[in-house]
This record gives sequence, structure tokens and C-alpha cells, in this order.
Amino acid sequence: MVDRRLWFDRVFELGLPVEAFPDILERVRGTPARLEERLAGVDAAARVARPGNRWSIQENVGHLLDLEPLWAGRLDDLLGGVAELRPADLENRKTREANHNAAESGARLAAFRSARTDVVNRLESTAADDMAKEALHPRLKQPMRIVDLFFFVAEHDDHHLARITELLRQRG
Repeated sequence: MVDRRLWFDRVFELGLPVEAFPDILERVRGTPARLEERLAGVDAAARVARPGNRWSIQENVGHLLDLEPLWAGRLDDLLGGVAELRPADLENRKTREANHNAAESGARLAAFRSARTDVVNRLESTAADDMAKEALHPRLKQPMRIVDLFFFVAEHDDHHLARITELLRQRG
């Protein structure tokens, strides 16, 4: 298998046409279902195993949940016309401190689905004029519009789904 790219080493080609937004929205909308399908039938021991002292499957799911307020907040930033999007916690303190492995897995998945549905509903009711608003991404130092932000979100989702698949493969 090919080695995966590190998230913080990634470079993103932004400036997508607004017409790409419906396709990106479907990726974002589909992440809860893909997570649920991927984890169906995976036993609790596999979900919380931490090979190499890296995040478990459940911690990866919890991390996706932990970032939903950031995505919603950045949507607020764009709609509010700020110059720069709010920063992420690059140390992932929330995920490290959340003890996601002690939580019931179904509850994490349900909470993620609920939070993601809220953001998708907001995106579906966003006015076409708002799609042109942009703000600087604080780490990437690139301007982002809603289409770019949610392309970034979709890529982040897929990054963690790929890690979950990698962990499942390692367990056989």
C-alpha cells in the first residue's frame, strides 16, 4: 500500500468554481454515512486500539466531531465578512483531552451526524451572493470562499476515513 500524506504537509489547490459546490456538499453530507458504514460490525477492542500510540479509530471519529464547531464557526466568519478565518487548535487539545475511547461509539457517531446535518442545512440555505465572500485561512495563508472551505473539510474528512481504513487493515 502507498504511504499516506501527512495532513500538515498538504498543499491545497483552492479557487474552485462555485459550480463545484453541489458536488463538494454531497461529499460533506455523506461523511456520517461513510463513517457508520465503515464501522459497522467493528468490535469495541478494534475501535479503541492505539497502535504506535497514535489515535484509535474512535479517536479519529471523535476528532471529526471535535472540529464541527470550527467548520460552523468558519462558515459564520465567511458570512460575517471577516478578513481572516478563526484559527484551528493545531495541537488538537480538544481531541487529546476528550477521552473519546471511554465514550460509547454509537453516541459519537450520532453526535457527529447531528452536528454535520446542522452545517449541511445551513449550507443549503446559504444565498448565492454569499458564495463570493472570502477570508484568509490562518495557517494556509490562502483566501477561502465557502466552496474552498468545504472542499478543505471534505479532504479532512477523507484523510481521517483513510486513516480508519488503514487501522482496520492493520487489524486484519
